[in-house]
Amino acid sequence: MTATTHDGLLFGIYPGGVCGDDAGGLTSGPPDDPTRVASVLDRLQGRAGRPFLVRAYLGFDDTTRLGEPHLTETPTAADQYAVRGRRLDLVAQYRSAAADVDGYCDFLRELVEQYGAVTSTLQVAEEPNVASNPVLDGYYPAVREAIVRGVAAAKARARELGHGHLRVGFNTTPLFGPAASFVAELTGRGGEEFIGDLDYVGLDFFPDVFQPVAAAELAPAVEGLLRHHRDALLTPAGLGHLPLHITEHGWPTGPDRPADRQADVVETVVRTVAAHARRLGLSGYTHFSLRDSDSSNPGLFHQFGLTTDDYAPKPAFETMWTLVEEFSV
Repeated sequence: MTATTHDGLLFGIYPGGVCGDDAGGLTSGPPDDPTRVASVLDRLQGRAGRPFLVRAYLGFDDTTRLGEPHLTETPTAADQYAVRGRRLDLVAQYRSAAADVDGYCDFLRELVEQYGAVTSTLQVAEEPNVASNPVLDGYYPAVREAIVRGVAAAKARARELGHGHLRVGFNTTPLFGPAASFVAELTGRGGEEFIGDLDYVGLDFFPDVFQPVAAAELAPAVEGLLRHHRDALLTPAGLGHLPLHITEHGWPTGPDRPADRQADVVETVVRTVAAHARRLGLSGYTHFSLRDSDSSNPGLFHQFGLTTDDYAPKPAFETMWTLVEEFSV
């Protein structure tokens, strides 16, 4: 897919119960129930064989042992959900305090070997422009080098193994002010070889979560952000031809955050993405997340799910099911 073609959105979801917070920690709650996860994924995907991504996270740090299997951190054993036409959206985090870029590249090669057959998208690093939070990859030294060299390493190994289906990319959060140079810094460092190896760019964004947006202004705000990202950031950096995938979007319920509002936000954002997909080269949408981390905890980061932590659907679940039926590839 290029930025000028569009035949529907590739949908996906993160089905785990762990969520990072803004203080550098991870939420906790009831453990995942694989049987119920699979059942809810079946329902959300709809017909068997429909393309659908299962987002999963694992990371490289200075304790990672190379040369042995690497298990997904959340959800655990994510490859069990890559059935009925579903495939993994694998996020390979870079968390090396020692700036071990060589080790990270070896890690990526091993991920391609281990998961390549059931993976559609391999994301090199997670929110690498965010330098203030140790849960995210921008906190660690040499993250730009890790992305440029990591994309090349993963893509080369995929070619060697004949995994022509495996798309390799990176993502960011919205970029404004001094941070707006991040993508251009990557392409400046990696040059034409880096640009040629990339298959997509991802964007994590959470409108009306951290900064309030009035309901009437949400659709224009989403459109404006997506246009800014495409026209002011990707295109000048030489990436205007690549698909842009919404790699994380969600809205949490909780005190003063009603479930009906969550459904409205999800519908507004997805319909806005679909309406501008052709013009802005938007290839897909992945929701964060399937279930709450802990439905009894009122904290902002504990109730992002389309379901509660015991997999009872919120109104937004049926909204998302309808959107998948209407706009999916």
